[in-house]
Amino acid sequence: MSAIPDPSRRLRATLVGGIAILLWSLLALFTTGAREIPPFQLLAMSFGVAFVLSGGVLALRGRAALRRMRQPLGVWLLGVGGLFGYHCFYFVALRHAPAVDASLIAYLWPLLVVLFSSLLPGERLRWFHVAGGAMGLAGAVVLITQGGAVALESRYLVGYLAALACALTWSGYSVLNRRFGQVPTDVVGGFCGVVAALGLLCHLLLEPTVVPSTGQLLAIVGLGIGPVGAAFFVWDYGTKKGNLQALGAMSYAAPLLSTMLLIAAGQAEATWAVGVACALIVGGAVVASRDFLGWRLP
Repeated sequence: MSAIPDPSRRLRATLVGGIAILLWSLLALFTTGAREIPPFQLLAMSFGVAFVLSGGVLALRGRAALRRMRQPLGVWLLGVGGLFGYHCFYFVALRHAPAVDASLIAYLWPLLVVLFSSLLPGERLRWFHVAGGAMGLAGAVVLITQGGAVALESRYLVGYLAALACALTWSGYSVLNRRFGQVPTDVVGGFCGVVAALGLLCHLLLEPTVVPSTGQLLAIVGLGIGPVGAAFFVWDYGTKKGNLQALGAMSYAAPLLSTMLLIAAGQAEATWAVGVACALIVGGAVVASRDFLGWRLP
């Protein structure tokens, strides 16, 4: 179990972890460019890119870096289970429930990170952590539904349960990762390789193969470099060394930034809902980060 880092290191680690949120905001844009590729094929190819790139970096650094892949089974089960489990449950959710409903339930994970982090040694859950996370969730609801009503139906129960499993998987991985603070972030490259192999297996069993065009290949490479590659490395570092409550609340910025990028690319429209969501998400992140920012509070 790792010790809680000093304030300056914790601040730096939180900012590094926040880079993942910026990279995840590119996910929708790149995924749109590869929209015709079946989900598990896309998963296998994008994580394969991340694995090859990270493996190349490790190889250049020598055998000592490669030996870092020798980690206890629990480390591999948590890492592979978190990365593959999240995506697998999300694909199931999208197949068995409307995309809006599935996305809303799946996006409980940042709030769950805030709540679950209080169970870790040295962490405290304060009222402003919960308030900030709830504001972020409200902003995500407004953004995803575009201000419309949410109507859950019993016929989509399987999809709803899969989306909830998705949220629990990623929040659980993010919080439990703190308990393996001594494990080097390099091992995430190994996780990516196993996830790519599992994605390929699921693809061969469940989907037809689509030969990607040049544009789709570029989108897949972009995914592997950023949202499905570097993002998981910086998130690993941030969740091990940084402020989990702040990271959880900040994570609601990902769908907002993603929507703004789609608007800039001409693939979405600016609406009042985007403005309201922006105020709620940014405000929630500030509220949840009050102690992280050094403000004195009761």
